[in-house]
Amino acid sequence: MTRVTLSGNPFNTNGELPAVGSTAPDFRLVNKALEDVSLANFAGKKKILSIVPSLDTPTCAKSTKVFNERLQDSNTVVLVISADLPFAMSRFCSTEGLDNVVSLSMMRGKAFAKDYGILMVDGPLEGVTGRAVVVLDENNQVLHNELIVEIADEPNYAAALAAVGA
Repeated sequence: MTRVTLSGNPFNTNGELPAVGSTAPDFRLVNKALEDVSLANFAGKKKILSIVPSLDTPTCAKSTKVFNERLQDSNTVVLVISADLPFAMSRFCSTEGLDNVVSLSMMRGKAFAKDYGILMVDGPLEGVTGRAVVVLDENNQVLHNELIVEIADEPNYAAALAAVGA
């Protein structure tokens, strides 16, 4: 378990993020067309996994917008992963004009959150993810990981982008 906070109140995740140098666990998430997707759908690309509790929160919305603005590398994809339904995620991205990120939902299960050690296991956000960034190379090796200890804080964008050479 890893301890995180929400407004200073401590809570726990089910584990730890995949270690730098390890191979990232594969996943089954749902895209805006309600199709299952996995790491294989992004083969040959570097990946920034921006893991957020919900796009319906100010910090999650802001981090998604910042990654959308700052990443212009065609060999890297930003995957925004949350417990939100694909419809809500797609509407948010469309309304905000975000076309440099791919939104993916955990609507069919919590396996992703469990496998990545980011499932909140107690507190008011139990059942959704904490906030984290995991950067993968083209072969799904973990280049960088960051657990945002205070869930209301933003990630270190510069570190994540530097990990993909952007």
